[in-house]
Amino acid sequence: MATYCAVLFCLAIPYAEAEEVIKPKGVVELFTSQGCRSCPPADRAFEQLVRQGDVVALAYHVDYWNYLGWADTLASSENTERQYGYAKSFGRSGVYTPQAVLNGRDHLKGTDAAEINRRIDSMNGKGQGLIVPIDARRTGDELTISIGASTVAGIGKADVVVVYFRENQTVEVLKGENTGQKLNYWHSVTDVQTVGMWDGKPLDIVLPAKVIGSDKSNGCAVLLQAASQDGQPSRIIGATVMIKKHKI
Repeated sequence: MATYCAVLFCLAIPYAEAEEVIKPKGVVELFTSQGCRSCPPADRAFEQLVRQGDVVALAYHVDYWNYLGWADTLASSENTERQYGYAKSFGRSGVYTPQAVLNGRDHLKGTDAAEINRRIDSMNGKGQGLIVPIDARRTGDELTISIGASTVAGIGKADVVVVYFRENQTVEVLKGENTGQKLNYWHSVTDVQTVGMWDGKPLDIVLPAKVIGSDKSNGCAVLLQAASQDGQPSRIIGATVMIKKHKI
């Protein structure tokens, strides 16, 4: 029950007016850091992807560059742990920034939005895209996450993962490799929660929608994500994102 409350923390912001639900062509997870001099170009490319409106774009700030003199204000050890989990899934011995992980299947340096789009489009052509439909809708006091059935042989169980994030914020870096820069960050992840297990059959998860929120998060994504044999994050086979739209 506590997990569900944490999930809805991002969906019931009192000052928000309505939700926008996006049906995406792919998922981009950017691992970045305020203390990495190579990351600002990737953060700008990531903003382009967010503004496209056709991908689930999630930015995970990691903490392993904090020793360079600036502690990333958006970083968490959980974000770093997720990146190391992907490294194990990819058979890599280490991690790097800025790293973009695409659909949980592939990775590349996250500075080129055009190349990221090309890779996602190529995945879709190979059947490595978001092949299981997911919808999120709010009706009255309830939020329903609806996941469709598997139509592809060999698709087994997957976790239903909710990632919630802050839509946009600006940070002034006072120390370290990016000293003096005011950096604009989009879709910075604040928490990740697993809320259920999908077994290939249609699944509805109904949650209470009237939960007191705060300005910590104003958007969330739902990922249908398989795990590797040793339990690390692996391919993402379905996704959607819901963003609270503020009054103008």
